[in-house]
Amino acid sequence: MKKDMYDLIIIGAGPAGMTAGIYAARQKIKVLLVTKDFGGQITRKAVTIKNYPGFKEIAGMELIKKFKDHLLSEESVEIKIGEVDKIEKEGDSFNVFLSGKENFSAKAVIIASGADPRPLEVPGEKDFIGKGVSYCSICDGPVFKGEDVAVIGGGNAGFESAVFLSSYANKIYILEFMPNLAADKANQEAVIKSGKAEIITNAALKEIKGGKFVESIVYEDRENGELKTLKVKAVFIEIGNQPATSFAKGLVDFNERDEIKVEFETYQTKTAGLFAVGDANTGPFKQIITACGEGAKAALAAYQYIVKLNSKR
Repeated sequence: MKKDMYDLIIIGAGPAGMTAGIYAARQKIKVLLVTKDFGGQITRKAVTIKNYPGFKEIAGMELIKKFKDHLLSEESVEIKIGEVDKIEKEGDSFNVFLSGKENFSAKAVIIASGADPRPLEVPGEKDFIGKGVSYCSICDGPVFKGEDVAVIGGGNAGFESAVFLSSYANKIYILEFMPNLAADKANQEAVIKSGKAEIITNAALKEIKGGKFVESIVYEDRENGELKTLKVKAVFIEIGNQPATSFAKGLVDFNERDEIKVEFETYQTKTAGLFAVGDANTGPFKQIITACGEGAKAALAAYQYIVKLNSKR
């Protein structure tokens, strides 16, 4: 069912989306923010943030709570919990379709939908999701107290997960496909300090095995081609993310990673009135602070677009 026209619809409530909502609200326009959850990737990562201005150190969940509380204090922003399936342009307005039958319209749209965990796509992965395979250590790690677990990915996300898991797991195997680790030295040192981790490089995961739940993983030693087995009760996959942008097909241009191409002064896409920020666009330096900046700029640019559009009517 089609609802009333909004000035602006924001898709997503990570740092970029919530900042866009706060800035748009201050322009006294009618805003709808559609999201399936609050916090984006931060809520799935076991992170302590040490580079956000104003906080020497703050837990990711605590920072997101502050963002959310600020956003919810803005009366002109309406929140809708849901997932966007499709965006269409109709004349000078956009129709945003949610899973189900709901349909909302707006003069402008900001895509701040972030990115979802990238799957490994190995045998057993899909079969054991929720049965030992996880993409969220902070969500599922405590379940495996005293168990041996594996983290797939030798970047910062993998090592941050390993640090968190060290409070619960008996032993943590960290498998990295490449010969060298991509994680920052500080994260590597924190993992080593835990005394619970074994780091295995040049390791290609081949299969996740088990009965009702995960029991082991099989990986290939890329140096000699030998297949090896590790007995673990859980596999935490941390190999990056893929932008959640498929609903915008037809209205935007993508790069090879499905990130949306934008004009970086305003973050507008090739379609007038449609903007993309944060992990959804092609910009480098995927940081909380840069996402916030993009959200603010896009909200102000969207407001200017709406003002010009209204003046023509």
